[in-house]
Amino acid sequence: MKRGQLLSVLVGGVFCLAVLSLYRMLELMQGAELQRSRERPEVSEDLSRLQQKIDRLERLLNNNNHLVATLRDSLLHRKASWERENREQQVNVSSDSVHSQADGLPGCRLAEEIKDGTNGVQLLDVYDLLPFDNPDGGAWKQGFEISYHDNEWDQQSLEVFLVPHSHNDPGWLKTFDSYYQDQTRHILDNMLIKLSEDSRRRMIWAEISYFSKWWAELDDQKRQMVKRLLKAGQLELVTGGWVMADEANSHYFALLDQLMEGHLWMQRHLGVQPSSGWAIDPFGHSPSMTYLLKGAGLQNMVIQRVHYAVKKHFARQQTLEFLWRQSWDSSPRSDITCHMMPFYSYDVPHTCGPNPAVCCQFDFHRLPGRRVVCPWRISPQPITEQNIKERALLLLDQYRQKSHLFRSPVLLVPLGDDFRFVESSEWDVQFQNYQKLFDYFDQHPELHVKARFGTLSEYFRTLQDHLSTAGTNLPTLRGDFFTYADRDDHYWSGYFTSRPFYKRLDRILEATLRATEVLFSLMLAEMRHFHGNGQLAADFPAVDHFLHLTAARRNLGLFQHHDAVTGTARDPVVVDYGTRLFHSILNLRQVLQSSAHWLLLSDKSQYHHDQSKPFLLMDDVIAAHDALPQKTPLTLSDKPRLLVVFNPSAQLRSSVISVVVDTLDARVVDAETGRPMAAQISAVWEEPSRASSEAFQLDFVAELPPLSLVIYHVTKASVGSAHRVQYTISRHGDPSAVKSKHFQVSEAEVDAPLSLSNKHIQIWSSSESGLLQKLCLLQSGLVHKVQVQFLWYGTTTKQDKSGAYLFLPGPEEAQLYSSSEPPLIRVTRGPVFSDITSRFKHFTHRVRLYHLEGHAGRSLEISNIVDIRSEVNRELVMRITSDVANGNRFFSDLNGFQMQQRRTLAKLPLQANFYPMTSAAFVQDSSSRLSLLAAQSQAVASLRPGELEVVLDRRLQQDDNRGLGQGVTDNKLTASLYQLLLEDRRGGAQEVGGASVEHLSLLAHMTSLFLCHPPHTMVTSSNSQLPRLRPFLPLRSSLPCDVHLLNLRTLEDTQEADTPSQEVALLLHRKGFDCSSAPQPSLPCTWSPNEEVDMDDLFSPLQFRSLRRSGLTLLREHDEPESAWQQQQSRITQLRPMEISAFRAVIE
Repeated sequence: MKRGQLLSVLVGGVFCLAVLSLYRMLELMQGAELQRSRERPEVSEDLSRLQQKIDRLERLLNNNNHLVATLRDSLLHRKASWERENREQQVNVSSDSVHSQADGLPGCRLAEEIKDGTNGVQLLDVYDLLPFDNPDGGAWKQGFEISYHDNEWDQQSLEVFLVPHSHNDPGWLKTFDSYYQDQTRHILDNMLIKLSEDSRRRMIWAEISYFSKWWAELDDQKRQMVKRLLKAGQLELVTGGWVMADEANSHYFALLDQLMEGHLWMQRHLGVQPSSGWAIDPFGHSPSMTYLLKGAGLQNMVIQRVHYAVKKHFARQQTLEFLWRQSWDSSPRSDITCHMMPFYSYDVPHTCGPNPAVCCQFDFHRLPGRRVVCPWRISPQPITEQNIKERALLLLDQYRQKSHLFRSPVLLVPLGDDFRFVESSEWDVQFQNYQKLFDYFDQHPELHVKARFGTLSEYFRTLQDHLSTAGTNLPTLRGDFFTYADRDDHYWSGYFTSRPFYKRLDRILEATLRATEVLFSLMLAEMRHFHGNGQLAADFPAVDHFLHLTAARRNLGLFQHHDAVTGTARDPVVVDYGTRLFHSILNLRQVLQSSAHWLLLSDKSQYHHDQSKPFLLMDDVIAAHDALPQKTPLTLSDKPRLLVVFNPSAQLRSSVISVVVDTLDARVVDAETGRPMAAQISAVWEEPSRASSEAFQLDFVAELPPLSLVIYHVTKASVGSAHRVQYTISRHGDPSAVKSKHFQVSEAEVDAPLSLSNKHIQIWSSSESGLLQKLCLLQSGLVHKVQVQFLWYGTTTKQDKSGAYLFLPGPEEAQLYSSSEPPLIRVTRGPVFSDITSRFKHFTHRVRLYHLEGHAGRSLEISNIVDIRSEVNRELVMRITSDVANGNRFFSDLNGFQMQQRRTLAKLPLQANFYPMTSAAFVQDSSSRLSLLAAQSQAVASLRPGELEVVLDRRLQQDDNRGLGQGVTDNKLTASLYQLLLEDRRGGAQEVGGASVEHLSLLAHMTSLFLCHPPHTMVTSSNSQLPRLRPFLPLRSSLPCDVHLLNLRTLEDTQEADTPSQEVALLLHRKGFDCSSAPQPSLPCTWSPNEEVDMDDLFSPLQFRSLRRSGLTLLREHDEPESAWQQQQSRITQLRPMEISAFRAVIE
């Protein structure tokens, strides 16, 4: 402890001395300048001198803040380290016990403690149990025969809620706008008329993107009619998201953002909030979505697309209604009541009961003479006095059979399908004929059935009342519902990768939106503070920028639709989505640039907004919605060219910044300190074997404080002063093909393995392919097999083949990739990074090591540029094979929010063992873990022990008969990016119902965060006279390693529409992290076992004028009372591991 005390005293002394010195300097300067002003008030030179000294003092203060933050983080980290050492000396416990792991890694114990057993249903165990044999079930083909006795309802009548709905895809076969014009607006127009005609009628609606567009066209009279229907309970808005989101590919940031956009729209315009979720068409279901819904105030939900064998099992067990609980949560806090539809589809033939031939007869839109028919060739009949008894009893039989699958006599029966109720006549035939049947039931009490139109709220309220009265408890369920199959071996694992170019573009927009939200919010707070009266600068386009932010939120939200990010829309619709994403990225860049401009100015009065001549520009250009970004070459001279780098993460980071310059000799210095940055110059390859003679890549190491804008000067340097990389070329048969007059190029030794290393790891790659073979962690000295391969999957020769949704590979194994020409292999060695690039016909693959201090150099960057446009019915995969003995278990993430254990089962077809990976997957054994962290979503599998494979792209010539009507042939030149992380571990995850709950390591969390949220680099538009700038450093120190600033989102003004308010939504996610591997080397941030944190301390020196905890979508009804905060002198709040916390805040 003496070392700790000594360092504490030393650092404390340095801190106090620095602060006292600066205050004394300020005092002396102010006194001196005041004295001069009294003596010579007329001399303007003194004012200029004073301005210079104040500027110098500001620079000293900035540097001092940075120094103090570094010392503070270092002290806290060393203190934690010594406390661990001291505890380990005092307590004699085995090295592999959970408690010693927790002691060695404060905070992870919390994640371990909430892993407990449960008596509920664990879906992994269900998968182990089921035979997946798919026998013919008769009328209910995928189920079983259901029998009952007529007197079963004598004591408790059957209560049926018929819920009319119309499923409106915001893009699929048509674009969002085309669907709206052709169908959706007519549905909503008729809804207004037809519900108003009879107070017994009901309707539910889910997609707020459509509803808001329709609302904008209504006059005040019709808007009042809508509000009356909502208040009367005839119309219910369910889920309330901008779309009915995909749950496999979408990241939780985007899932929550589209939910927030919908809920806040509902609150502002309608004054209502949703209570029930409705997810009938996403192709599989994730507990991450249920967590967000519960956090947003919803209590109930309905799901539909679940594997038919799982549905059958749940139906037999009467567990189709359950409490869905998070796997990592031992409490019922996250529970949400979930109803699973039991049959094949959400259309009318598959919702009234088990026999679709009968149920189709009660879809009155299919009456003879109408546009739709029943495929079972028995048409509906209009209900008349002559047939009503027979019709009513036939329908009641289906209701009774269906009710046997549930634990209560309260029955939910949806009535609808895709784009239903377009025509006024459909409303009439459905509502009038059903009302006759309901009236018949009421007139015959001996049938013991009460049926009526209802909403989800009415259904769940009645269900809960019955369960409470009967003392019945619903079972608890943990797990997810992937991978979905609707029939036979038709597993929907293809869409996990389909249209990968746009899946990557989705994540680029997401990262750009988050970065812009944060900087814009900080800028508005600074601007209001600067003006002192809460006003904004007159010349700053705050409203225009806020509209750009709103449009980007909505375009990102629209793309989370389950036919958008999934890659399952028609080609013109994909172009429409892509164009929206592209335009939002461009508009957000404008907001980012002008926000940075204002924040960087020393003299704010010099700010002038001119969009035609922006002060800052991004360092790259995206030419079109389907093009990859290209760096813009910078012209350098002896005069400094300014680079501004924004760190969007709330943690200090070391990052390599890349720009393209027009000279071989360049120098980068920190603009504040003049400190030169470590840099290297490498070639810009115009072709695989030809380097540009006019453009060169400059890479330098940037130290970026949290949420900072840091300024660098780039200048032309003396000839030969810049460190140029060296190249080694290997191409069997033609080694001399690559020439470059500016760089040293040598030939690789024949058959000698290619090797790279930094301070942490060493890798070896094949001399023939350049692909990775082995990896060594230098700290332990152990060499592991980590081998990269590329393979092709074809499609089956059967009638049903792979398409946008389905993955149906042929019976043969995946074929190892081979090429008629040997690859061009280029090894780059430099002081900032070294890499090995392999150029094949269909892809360019690169592995890169960064020569960075600390944890940033611990992982291996992998990137691919894929082009399979020449192929027919092929899918390209990257497989990583290791010596990790994981058996048949591996882990993939759900929406970037949590990890889910997977089991590769031999009884399932190959395509069933592929799962969605939004951002991470890993395999592990008792001694090591291999994690693949991804910047885009795609399919992942671990088909054999030690393997992870991801599907990179798919090109498929045919439709897979799920309604799309086309193949997937619009492939692009597509980039994918990863970090590969190998860690030593110390064993021991606890079990939850036979399934272990695991988390990423702290190091993996940080690596994934930096991968998904890269720095944003901006350049001044010219070398002309520039105003005085200073860096922007809003935080004194990093947030804890396990606390992620999910968003800092400016909210809309409650009085003035489309205008930014002073309130922001502050969203914090505390990550649960693994206990079995402590980060080596140490991370530049701290963490703690305490759940309670002081928000003022966390965000110092930022101050909150007000801060109130709220629900995840910031609805005012969910705000904590102001008195809860006012009673506390400090803002102490609880941040639990895994939980997202939302606050309504005003930044001082």
